Amino acid sequence: VQSTADCTGRWLSSVPGNLQGDIEELLLNDNTIRVLGHASLLPYPQLKHLSLSKNRLNLIEPGTFLGSQGLHVLSLADNLLFTNYSQTAAALSALPALRILDLSGNCLTEDMLSVLLLNLPSLESLSVARNAIMRLDSSVFTNLTQLLELNLEKNYIFEIDQAFEGLQKLQRLNIAYNYMPCVVDFGLTQLKVLNVSHNIIEWFLAFESDDLFELEVLDLSHNRLLFFPVLPRQSKLHSLLLKDNEMTFYQRLPNGTSLADVTVQFLIIDGNSTNITTVNLWDEVCYSNLSSLRLLDMSQNQFWYLPEGFLAKMPSLTHLKLNQNCLETFQLSEEDPLAMLTDLDLSQNQLVELQVGAGATLPSLQLFNLSTNRLQVLPAEVFTYTRKITTVDLSRNRLDLCPQPALASEVESPPCVDIRGIETLSRLYLAGCGLQGLDGQPFRGTSLTHLDLSDNQQALSGDPGWLQDLTATLRVLSLRNTSLSSAVVDFSTLQSLAALDLSGNSLSALPASLSAVKLRSLDLRDNCLPALPTDVARTPLARSLQELYLSRNPYNCCTLGWWESLQRVEQLRVPDGRELTCSYDSRTLSARALPETVLRACRWKVANMALLYLVLALPTCLTLLVAFAVVFLMLKQKLLKMLKSRCGASSPY
Repeated sequence: VQSTADCTGRWLSSVPGNLQGDIEELLLNDNTIRVLGHASLLPYPQLKHLSLSKNRLNLIEPGTFLGSQGLHVLSLADNLLFTNYSQTAAALSALPALRILDLSGNCLTEDMLSVLLLNLPSLESLSVARNAIMRLDSSVFTNLTQLLELNLEKNYIFEIDQAFEGLQKLQRLNIAYNYMPCVVDFGLTQLKVLNVSHNIIEWFLAFESDDLFELEVLDLSHNRLLFFPVLPRQSKLHSLLLKDNEMTFYQRLPNGTSLADVTVQFLIIDGNSTNITTVNLWDEVCYSNLSSLRLLDMSQNQFWYLPEGFLAKMPSLTHLKLNQNCLETFQLSEEDPLAMLTDLDLSQNQLVELQVGAGATLPSLQLFNLSTNRLQVLPAEVFTYTRKITTVDLSRNRLDLCPQPALASEVESPPCVDIRGIETLSRLYLAGCGLQGLDGQPFRGTSLTHLDLSDNQQALSGDPGWLQDLTATLRVLSLRNTSLSSAVVDFSTLQSLAALDLSGNSLSALPASLSAVKLRSLDLRDNCLPALPTDVARTPLARSLQELYLSRNPYNCCTLGWWESLQRVEQLRVPDGRELTCSYDSRTLSARALPETVLRACRWKVANMALLYLVLALPTCLTLLVAFAVVFLMLKQKLLKMLKSRCGASSPY
């Protein structure tokens, strides 16, 4: 078993010499060590892992590691090694078995780095992130023939000139957060993961070759790409990340102009021979084999259409993200074999139409996000063959659910979206759709567990019978900002409900039907509640609640008994409790810390109200008593005679 000594954060200025001699891992992070002397590690000859990150290390003396020949992992991140880098390099050269080295955050330049790495041929993983590297060439990583992983992120790199050609075993390369303007003639066939995100890349061009690239993951997100990247013709690519660029396709322009026939001629002069080559300038044919691609993220770009047959080259695609583009239509055809697609995100576009051709199916689709578009209707064929779909997000589209009653002046019903009968559907999001009532059992035949109807002012204006089809399954319901009043919805039938959002409405009292529902989470923010019921802490609702939001209501400071009782409920958490306020005498006060003067005034107010009621009730009682006495005296003789005549009888003496 590997023995470890953890001396992290002990304000040590040197390596302690009184630790166990057979330790294999020594952690000295977050201390104040400035110099690692040649005798610092002599007491620990079996050391395999040494971490000195976040110190003030500026010098490692030559010979320091002569007694640590078995050291495999060395972390020197976040120090000051740029000051005496040549001496530190001499010390590192005595580590023949070093496999992992972290030099991040040491203000190193490329020249310093080439000296530090000169005699480390055994390295398999190297991190030089957060340094001052600007340009890389073939001299920097010389002799690192065993290197598998290289991290160069967060430097100032703007040019790379054959720096990786000698790294024949390199599999993972991270150049994120730099200043690379382009990647041209990419030819690292052995590389499996390449991360060049967060640069300023406008072009990515792979070397034209039929060689098989081992590339599996390519991250070009957060750049300035103008065109879809030219990928290797043959690769094992399964994840292509192109998020947040400036890409689009150019063969068709938004104004209807076609550039399909625009060509250019190249004059190629080679010695005495001259050739003229004609090229279609905006050729959209993808010559790369993308049959293994599973994840394609093209979100946050400027695509307004996809070329015909573009998706046909990706039969293994499972996740397609096209959100935050300019798409006006999206077409599914029989030629697009998306049988494996499980996640399709088309949100935040300008979609007015979703076209589904004959024979087009999405049999594996589980999540379909169409939120924030301009859709009014969906083709019925969309859900015909989606036998596994569980989540549909239609939020912020101007649509209604079927069936909708036709207006008297209309022959046909207005456009609507029909989700009835989708048995696998469990999550449906309809926020901000402008729903005009939910008549006609629009959720019949579904098994919804999550339903979001928030930001629909008229959604609850119709027959509340829509809840009947969800009583057995619904667990999460959002009715935020739906103009809900206390008596509109009967929640008592939703015995499976666990989370309910009623925020942003005009509730003046807690719906009585909630008291018996065993919720875990309830949101009552932004309503018109002056108080909750005084016995709320003793209801089944309070006993089951784990999370309750109460802020931004006009509570009365003198009727906060319910709040005090809720604070004594053990399992209940009120995340916005510090924001809870109440009103007293035109002042807004924190309900958690009411001034003593306010508490005293509230007690007097309650006492005064009781006295007032007594004063009001006493004259009434006296008046009734006097009236009774007068009536009794006036009718005394008659009453006595009546009793005597009915009950009296003569007795002989």
